[in-house]
Amino acid sequence: MQQNYRLTIAYDGTRFFGWERQPGKDTIQGKLEAVLGELQGAPVNVIGAGRTDAGVHARAMTANVVLDVALTPEEIRDYMNRYLPDAIAVREVKEAAPRFHARYNALGKTYRYTCHVGAVKPVFDRKYVTLLDYEPDVERMRLAAAYLLGEQDFASFCGNPRMKKSTVRMVDHIGIEQRRDRVIFTFHGTGFLQNMVRILVGTLLEVGRGYWEPEYVQEILLAKDRKRAGPTAPPEGLCLMKVDY
Repeated sequence: MQQNYRLTIAYDGTRFFGWERQPGKDTIQGKLEAVLGELQGAPVNVIGAGRTDAGVHARAMTANVVLDVALTPEEIRDYMNRYLPDAIAVREVKEAAPRFHARYNALGKTYRYTCHVGAVKPVFDRKYVTLLDYEPDVERMRLAAAYLLGEQDFASFCGNPRMKKSTVRMVDHIGIEQRRDRVIFTFHGTGFLQNMVRILVGTLLEVGRGYWEPEYVQEILLAKDRKRAGPTAPPEGLCLMKVDY
């Protein structure tokens, strides 16, 4: 009998070409579907809450998949963890309602972006931080971030120039704090455009290094032009922390 399952997945995205399956490339969705396809003996479709970019990590990506197998959720989890690469772990498998959809039912997402600002490069977590050769001014970045809160058109912060759908999104929290040799950005919103969090970070860092005044961020928003915003920050510092339902 077919059953819809909800998966919670953690992964180190360093060597993967993002979430979305691509022919001939290692992706998170591709690896999950390959393992579950073997389990079921037929192709499966794993639906993720979002599509993280190449090199981006996740602590708790949510996905759903319909399976017809005579196994408990725990047995499915254990089977997947036995055959998935070491960089992907299924933290939980639960039975879900037939209509549960990981993407359409998601109410919000939390992302964290971590920068390293110390004089000594980090050795053990170097794949999960972005190295800066300057120390950004956290207070200036917080002032700039205030302009980015609320429901706004984030076209200037979208990495897809051919975006046909609405670029309006709600961002209700941007936290920026320095903990010793780390500067940590936390974003929460209803959803994010392609590359949006990384472009927001790249833009805030331009303010933090003194290149732009905090108020300029409002001009960037109103311009609805990707060329006006800052660079796309590297993928390794970004991690999807949580999906709300």
